[in-house]
Amino acid sequence: MLDRVAKNADGYPPYNIEQTAENRLRITLAVAGFAMEDLQITQEDNQLVIRGRQRDDSEGRIFLHRGIAARQFQRAFVLAEGIEVEGAWLDNGLLHVDLQRPQPEVRVRTIQINGNGARGGASQGSAANASTARSVETRTVNGAPLPVVEGRASRG
Repeated sequence: MLDRVAKNADGYPPYNIEQTAENRLRITLAVAGFAMEDLQITQEDNQLVIRGRQRDDSEGRIFLHRGIAARQFQRAFVLAEGIEVEGAWLDNGLLHVDLQRPQPEVRVRTIQINGNGARGGASQGSAANASTARSVETRTVNGAPLPVVEGRASRG
């Protein structure tokens, strides 16, 4: 469902893409140390962009070793046509983004059948249908009425 993934040169943060159902995917990013307010997810047309920016809270702290990255990132995913973002949540340092491809709607349309050789369109009051309308006349033969349709007399 994802056409392509635009990758950062260093591959940070690492991520997984898994299929959770027939028409559902989940992108999971490892964002340890990021709070919800440090993360932003946007969808611009068919591109899903996830950004992270941590606040610098190292004031007054002296690190003897700093191995936990506190850097910003941007990861972009190009979504296939029709993919929708269902939602996202942060759980134990993992950001999950659920995607789905909605099932196409089954559309049922009733087509009107026109009579008397009329083609297409509505049958009420149009000039095209007025030209196909025929008048029905009645004539009498030996005192009995005979309908005349399309200029021909019908005989019983």
